[in-house]
Parts: sequence; C-alpha cells; structure tokens
Amino acid sequence: MTAVTDEDHGKGDGTGKPDGRADGRWDDGLIARRAAEAREAEEAAPSPPAEDDAEPQVEAYAPADGPLPARLDALRELVGLSRARLDRDTLAEAGRVLDEAAARQRLSSRHTVIAVAGATGSGKSTLFNALAGAPISDTGLRRPTTSQPIACSWTDGAAGLLDRLAVPGRLRRRPHPGPAAFDEALQGLVLVDLPDHDSAATEHRDQVDRVLALVDAVIWVVDPEKYADAALHERYLRPLAGHAEVTFVVLNQTDRLPGEAADLVLDDLRRLLDEDGIALGEHGEPGATVMSLSALTGDGVPELREMIGRFVSDRTAATRRLSADVDAAAARLRRVYVAEGRPGLGERAREEFTDRLAEAVGAAAAGQAAEREWRRNASRACGTPWLRLWRWYENRGLPGSLDRLGQALTPPEEELTARQRVEQAVRIVADDAADGLPGPWAQAVREAAFAGAQGLPEALDELAVRAGAAGASKRGGGTETGKSTVPQLGGRPPKPPRPKWWPAAVLAQASMTLLQIFGGLWLVGQIIGVLEPGLVTPALIMLAGVVGGPLVEWGCAAAIRGPARRYGQDAERRLREAAAGCGRARVLDPVAAELVRYREVRERYVTVTEFSTTGR
Repeated sequence: MTAVTDEDHGKGDGTGKPDGRADGRWDDGLIARRAAEAREAEEAAPSPPAEDDAEPQVEAYAPADGPLPARLDALRELVGLSRARLDRDTLAEAGRVLDEAAARQRLSSRHTVIAVAGATGSGKSTLFNALAGAPISDTGLRRPTTSQPIACSWTDGAAGLLDRLAVPGRLRRRPHPGPAAFDEALQGLVLVDLPDHDSAATEHRDQVDRVLALVDAVIWVVDPEKYADAALHERYLRPLAGHAEVTFVVLNQTDRLPGEAADLVLDDLRRLLDEDGIALGEHGEPGATVMSLSALTGDGVPELREMIGRFVSDRTAATRRLSADVDAAAARLRRVYVAEGRPGLGERAREEFTDRLAEAVGAAAAGQAAEREWRRNASRACGTPWLRLWRWYENRGLPGSLDRLGQALTPPEEELTARQRVEQAVRIVADDAADGLPGPWAQAVREAAFAGAQGLPEALDELAVRAGAAGASKRGGGTETGKSTVPQLGGRPPKPPRPKWWPAAVLAQASMTLLQIFGGLWLVGQIIGVLEPGLVTPALIMLAGVVGGPLVEWGCAAAIRGPARRYGQDAERRLREAAAGCGRARVLDPVAAELVRYREVRERYVTVTEFSTTGR
C-alpha cells in the first residue's frame, strides 16, 4: 500500500478533478488503489462526496436546554457591569468564552467536533486512521508526521465548524466507505487529527493550543513511555481538569506491553489524572473516559468507537464544553468577585462616621458654647444694673472680652485640625466598607469615598449655617445681626434669642432697682432734713431692692438652666444632623452605590457558578 503526499493530492491530470479521474468520483489521493474486486465493490456502493464538494448547509444551533443560556447571559451581564471596575486583562478570558460560545451556537448542533491529540510517536494518527477506517492521516517514522490539522467528517453540514477551526479545504476528508462510514452512531462526528503537542516546531504547538480551545471534545493519546510526561500534564491536562466530561484519555500501544503490564500502566495513568484533578468517569459517574487499546492491532478500537458513538449520539458535547469553559472563566474571576466575610456599610459604621464628623465640626463644643451663651445673655438681661455696668466697664474694648471672643474667627491651626479629623473619618469609614471586598471593588469604594471627601469641610460649614438658620427660625428668630444660632466650622459663635418671659424679669429687676433708688433718696432726704426722720421704712425699701435684685437674678439663672441646656442640645443636634447629612450625601451614598454595584455583580457571578458542571 502506497501513500500519496499532500502535494500529490493537489495535482490533477487536466480533467478538473482532484485526483485526475474523469468520472469525478471522490478519491483524495492518499488511499491506495484497491484490487480490482475491491474497486468494483467500491463503485457499487454510493461514495460520499468530499467535504469541499458538499452542498453548503446552514444550520441554526438548537437552543440548549438547562442552565447554560442563563449562565451565559449572567456572564455577559457580569462582564458589562464590571468593565468600569476591572481591567481588560482580567475580563479577557470571560470575553473570549462569550465570543466562542456565540460562534459555536451559530453553527451546527448536529455535529460533534472531537480532536485527537498526543505527543510525538504516541500513535494518534494511527488511531485517527483506525477510527476513520482508512489511512487518511500520514503515519511513519519521520517526525513530525502531522504538520496541520486534518479533519474527517462523517456527515455533511460541518463546513462552518471546520472553517472555525481553520482547517484548509484540501485537508478535509470523509471516511472510506465501509462499516465505519455508515455507522449510525457516528453520524455527525467530525474527527480532527492535530499536530504533536510537543513538536519542536512552535507553529505546531500554537495550532494545537488554538484548536483545543475550539473543539467540543478531545481524545488524548498517550503511550507507555510518555504517559507521565510533565509537559502533557502541566500544560494541558491539569489546566483542563474542569473539562473532564468531554475528555478521553487513551493509553495506546498496549501491544508493546507484556502480560499484566498494560493494566499496571493504566492504573498509574489513572493515579496521575486524579492528581491532576481530573474526575474519572468510573462506576457511572460523569468524568473523563480512560481506556487502553492498540491502534496498530485494532485491539480496543471497536470499544472506543462505540463510546464515541454514544457520546456523539447524545449531542450534548458542545453544551458540556461551553459549560466547562464558563466554569473555568468563573474560577479565574473568583478572586475579584468573592469577598471574605460579609462586607458592607453597617448601621454601626454609619453612626461612628457621623460621630467623627460631629467631633470634627465641634458639635458637642458648639452645644456647650450655645448653652453658656444663653446663660451669659440671661445674666446680662436679668442681672442688676450695677453688675451689668461693671461688666460693661470691665469688657469695653478689651481684646480678651467675651463679646470680642464670640466674634473671633477660629484659629487656622484649629481649622486645619478639623480638616484632618474629617479626612480621618472618611478614611476609617472607607476602610470599614471595603474590608473583605476583593481588591478592585475595595479600591472603587475607597475612590468613591475620597472623591466625596473633596470639599467636605466647606460643605459642612455651609450646611451648618443653614441648620443654624433653620433652628433660629423655629425658635422665633435669630440674633440682632441676623446670623446663625449655630456656630459654624471656622465661624463665629452666635447670640441666642431671648425667651418671652425675659421682659418680665427685666421689669422685675428694674422694679428692684427703683426700690433701691427710692429708698436711697428717702434716706438722703431725711439726712439733709428735707423729710421727716424715720429710717426704718426707707431702709427696708432700699434693702428690699438690694436683696430683691440678686434674688431676681438668681431666680432667672435657675429658670434658664433647663432652656439653656435644651438650647445647647438643640444646637448640637442641628450641627450633628447637618454634618451627618453632608457626610451621607458626599461619602456614604457614593460608597453605598459602589457596594450595591458589587452586590449586583456578585449576584450575576452566583448565577454563573450556581449550576457549575465541575464543582468549581
């Protein structure tokens, strides 16, 4: 039997037929001429045309039942929602899986593409020919024998699949007419013989990697010498462990092993596959098919053909392959979607953030200052005229007086400290919200928090003024100058409004003063002889005024303790609410939005992994 090279295959005799035969019957030039009686039998049987001569058929991919469509949709949404947060390299594999899934679903669902892969000298081309029933792929001692993928399709309509694999037309074959060609179980099979995965030629290894990423299943052919080769296990089997359901591992050349050596080698091969993480389909469980055979002698080939027939007849290889690809892509994305613990922005973190902002703007100090100012104002209004006159004299024009102090601006170093406290509060709440999140999402949360913190002290100042103005309007007005009743960040302490009962207190204090004046004048008149002597009555009147003035002042001071405290608490509450509202709008809401976005993509990721076929 002689073999014709690929170059000879392209030659003709001027008849326009690929093999130079005038009758136009298919002959790829690689099959030797049969004996006369065999040729007559061949002519009597209908010969299938070459793949290139077949009528082009367009088939829609039958929608897959089960979770795969939902998983692909979820993965597509996941990639779309993550583009603004994850870099292109991180999403590249998921994008490739989506593109390849879309491309495969546009092609025939009646065909199953199975690649035959192996190392140099493993006998994969011999096995390929044995399955096809004819020497389609070259075999021999010269290495590498196979330089390009060679395809053999059992039925029409696989042209689109082979175009996707970039198998040239001159390397597309049909099985030789015979039992293998007309096996009903193999109808729809597209078998592809790949170059050696350990070839010295880099382009051969590149073609193997490219085709393995596109086929529906793969038959790995190993021999007793190289079945434990690290290049095979580390570069191919281990990374593709999740594709066990679409993987066949065949120990070839068992005819070279004496006695029970084949069983021992097969058991060791199973052990290595188990270490690679490849599930073995034993005892009816889903997983890789592992068996031994001899492609040269044909021992075990019928069993493999039968297994492939059941596999092809099931017509789920493409779906299983795509599902495994989705599992692999999801496993790679796990580190950027799965958080440690339960990250988020809890109520306690929000309250602590509000407390820190309130401390930064001095809400508590402002409330205390407002309470003291209320009492001080009450003392001015309800105190005795002589005490008020003394205080006026003592405080007039002095740089350290209370009036001047209330109108002094906050020192720059205190304002700087307030800004530092605001920055610290933002940093702490950002760290709390990002705790446990995957790196990209934690970074997005921190960026949202720090972006909102820009201008936060100024915004706190403005909102504090508005809150103070609102509080003043509720209490019946502000100060005489119309300023806020709440001290602002870097602003001036205000003067509190006077209660309605203060005029009565002032009137009582004035009455006490008049009594003192009246009693004093009466005594003076008696002393100078203008009035009749009688010291008791004027002395009592004057004493009543002297004692009554401090009593009125003391009574007013006791009466204002409750209102002053409430006024201070109200001022603290308004400033605290202003700070909380500003912090919520500028920091907490953007952070919460990022956390919501993360929860959305996390839900999509759960959908992608929920029906994993590999348990990843």
